[in-house]
Amino acid sequence: MTNDDISPILKIFAMPVAFIFIALGILTVLGGHITPGGGFQGGAMIASGIILVILIFGLNDSPIELSHKYISIIETLGALGFIFIGLVGLVYGGSFLYNVGTDFYSVVPNFIVNIFHYPDVTNAGAVPYFNILVGLKVFVGLSAVVIAFLGFKSLTEEAEEDD
Repeated sequence: MTNDDISPILKIFAMPVAFIFIALGILTVLGGHITPGGGFQGGAMIASGIILVILIFGLNDSPIELSHKYISIIETLGALGFIFIGLVGLVYGGSFLYNVGTDFYSVVPNFIVNIFHYPDVTNAGAVPYFNILVGLKVFVGLSAVVIAFLGFKSLTEEAEEDD
């Protein structure tokens, strides 16, 4: 089945639903330290929105374009950020990935601290940052797998046409 065989109704339906998936995924990642869910679940939701659009529109005609450079930058930021926060826990808490609580805010710049530093009991230290970084890794990882499979599929189809 090619992209021309996909119904126009499906194409119209895919983008709004994908944006809803992505928005709910972002909400799940950002609220993961006070609600059920977190980085993995939110990252999977974001990836599902991207995957829906890629499957409906095809790899080359997709309105959401994830280039190899973009994917590698996001994945690198997620991994390095996770390692950085883990090392902060090692230095200030004694073990890797230790949630140092309010001591964490003395290391991180104030403009980042103000995002998650709540004056009530929801102050979760480094946990929201872990959720964001895990969400980035999961989103990019799942999306990259589908993009790679679709790329392999198109290469095999081209090879079959040449034969």
